[in-house]
Amino acid sequence: MRRQMDELFDRGFAPQRRGGFSPAVDVYYASDPPRAIVRADLAGIDPGQVSLEVQGRELLLSGQREPDTPSDDRVYQQMEIERGPFRRVVALGADVDADAADATYEDGILTVELPLSRPSNPRTVPIRGTER
Repeated sequence: MRRQMDELFDRGFAPQRRGGFSPAVDVYYASDPPRAIVRADLAGIDPGQVSLEVQGRELLLSGQREPDTPSDDRVYQQMEIERGPFRRVVALGADVDADAADATYEDGILTVELPLSRPSNPRTVPIRGTER
């Protein structure tokens, strides 16, 4: 038990996290022009280190929040800001035009605007093998 207490004090009560984290997101739709808007809380993350990818009805966000520079005189009482790599898959409720997507980063919030795809015109599809 003494060893466990020593380890606890050595790391400053910081919880051991593995595998990164998942940033909080808001997803909503606007009508003029019709688009999906995804806002992600990425405070403290260099936007140049964030990757965005649209695959069908999913937006993939990935990147990393760098760890603090270690300091020998630092003893944490509380440590809640998650660090490390992240990967977040955001499901979209509509088809989007990935080629027309636009992203901005301001005050720690990444905003991705994805214009909705226009529905395709109905098309009659002939069935082969019905000729007699």
